[in-house]
Amino acid sequence: MIDLYALTSPNVQKVFLALEELELPYNVKPVDVWKSEQHRAEFARLNPNRKIPVIVDHDGPGGTPYTVFESGAILMYLADKTGRLMPAEPRARFEVLQWMMVQMSTVGPMFGQLVHFRRFAPAGNDYSLSRYRTEAHRLYDLYDARLAEREFVGGPEYTIADIAVWPWLRNHELLGISLKERPHVTRWIEAIAARPAAKRTLAKIATITSARDSASEDDKDRFFGRGKYARA
Repeated sequence: MIDLYALTSPNVQKVFLALEELELPYNVKPVDVWKSEQHRAEFARLNPNRKIPVIVDHDGPGGTPYTVFESGAILMYLADKTGRLMPAEPRARFEVLQWMMVQMSTVGPMFGQLVHFRRFAPAGNDYSLSRYRTEAHRLYDLYDARLAEREFVGGPEYTIADIAVWPWLRNHELLGISLKERPHVTRWIEAIAARPAAKRTLAKIATITSARDSASEDDKDRFFGRGKYARA
């Protein structure tokens, strides 16, 4: 059994999607980051970086419990555990890993900042908003070009490279990005959305609630590292 410490962010959705695709048994343990639950000592013992998602695999290596944090590392761990969603052949494997790293190093940070400056930042951040929106457009174009040549991001098969980025690219409306001239990304988003595992993932995500809309200003400041929590 796997314990999944989670809420509803795209990085969490990746892990839900992998677990559902692999049909691994798991328990969801909600961590409401809007209530600063990620800063509790018991959670920090699982992830010193105090972020979700985290998994605890009670049937880990050697049959003993093992904890994994960081969504990309979790996807790699689950693929390795099951022998699925990752090619064994070295060239194909590194093709998948390269594209998963694009999501980890660029899509996640850039899209996350765009959402922040669109939804949570005070007025007067036009430069920041333009910078992150421009980069988001570039990345959608990058994936559209990639998917014009291949059925899936990592190659001919569905892999963790697709699972890593699908929760982010499907959020184009939240980002203010149009898919009108990106037919290949559109085709790919719809194809994954039609998979039974994706349908189960979205259904489960829809049942998870948080205090985001009722969070206190202090909780928001702590979450965003601003106000009295700012270090610079």
